[in-house]
Amino acid sequence: MSREGAAAGAEGAAAGAEGAAHDASPAAVTTTAPASRPRVVLAATCATHFIHDGFSDFIYVLLPVWAKEFSLSYTEAGLLRTAYSAGMAGLQLPSSLLAERWGEARLLAAATALTALGFLVAGVAGDYTALLVALLIAGSASAAQHPLSSSLVSRAYEASGRRVALGTYNFSGDLGKVAVPGAVALAAGIVGWRDATRGYAVIGLFAAVLIWMVLASMDRAGTTSDTASALGHHAGWGIRDAAGFTALSAVHVIDNGTRTGFLTFLPFLLTSKGASVRLVGVALMLVFAGGAAGKLACGALAERLGVIRTVIVTEVATGLGVLALLALPLGGALALLPILGIALNGTSSVLYGTVADLVDTSRRARGYAVFYTVGITASAGAPVIYGFISDAAGVGVALGVVGAVVFLTLPLASVLRARIERLDSV
Repeated sequence: MSREGAAAGAEGAAAGAEGAAHDASPAAVTTTAPASRPRVVLAATCATHFIHDGFSDFIYVLLPVWAKEFSLSYTEAGLLRTAYSAGMAGLQLPSSLLAERWGEARLLAAATALTALGFLVAGVAGDYTALLVALLIAGSASAAQHPLSSSLVSRAYEASGRRVALGTYNFSGDLGKVAVPGAVALAAGIVGWRDATRGYAVIGLFAAVLIWMVLASMDRAGTTSDTASALGHHAGWGIRDAAGFTALSAVHVIDNGTRTGFLTFLPFLLTSKGASVRLVGVALMLVFAGGAAGKLACGALAERLGVIRTVIVTEVATGLGVLALLALPLGGALALLPILGIALNGTSSVLYGTVADLVDTSRRARGYAVFYTVGITASAGAPVIYGFISDAAGVGVALGVVGAVVFLTLPLASVLRARIERLDSV
């Protein structure tokens, strides 16, 4: 039997036993959907992740365009990325708490629509301030996507197959990172960045309607979650090991901060090597294509080497790859980018799956919200910090610092290993 078939069978068995187990176990979470329903939840959340990561990452393609049109410094250009990330970081926790009252699925659909509206505004922005505010609004709305989708997927696959399902969900975001920046770069070269931005925003609005139709109807039927009843039995944040969760979050902070800093100023580095806007879009596609492959490859690698060894391998490869990129000519840099993308994005899929191991099921939306908040806060601060360094010493020096900072994850990985081993022995 295949892994998917085994997962489906386990889901059916879990659903059949739910009624008897609910009264005996206050921590039980209702999952009355037939075996096909988890796949529907996964498909809907994957589509949502594709759309939102597309919004988030085509910003990188347009940063040099905006810098030229609005005569921006590196710090000001970095602040545009920071505005989007800061909005995401600030509303991760509030969105997870709001979902406990309104429902995860409904809020997810509404957040997707508001994100698209923010980019519609960005497409007509007449100056730097208006663009900054539009990205802040869009990022704030997009804050709901990661914690709520992750919670929906992890709950749908509670019985078995959770790490594989979360890996599939994360992979779908990388598909958005591959497809959308390249498509927007191509469209921007033909119709201009404003029409390209507005066009993708319209696609986002249609996607929000579809998400509402699929997930919200399931939520009303009680097939995606029964969050309120589960939460009534638990207090606090549900973190099983505070030290382990802290170490995991710290690795996530460094991983996210260095990745966002690298991606923010990579287009400027490539431009200095002679790349056009279209070639920058292709370069980002290469990075994200490598990242998508990395999500799958690192998941398989974690099965063989273990979570901690995989984190160490990917982080060392990331640091060395970023530093090597600085010395290469444009052709060599383009050849290295897919390989670097594997390491750059591969760590995150391993980290996401570990969150569920450290947080109780009934508080998982909150646990993911905390995890994503600290990571996206790092993403918000990194462009401004590295923008200051770029203005003072040049983009090459800033990216050199990015590559060096990655190695700070290595001692944290040792702490995380000890805490995971402690939980496994309990």
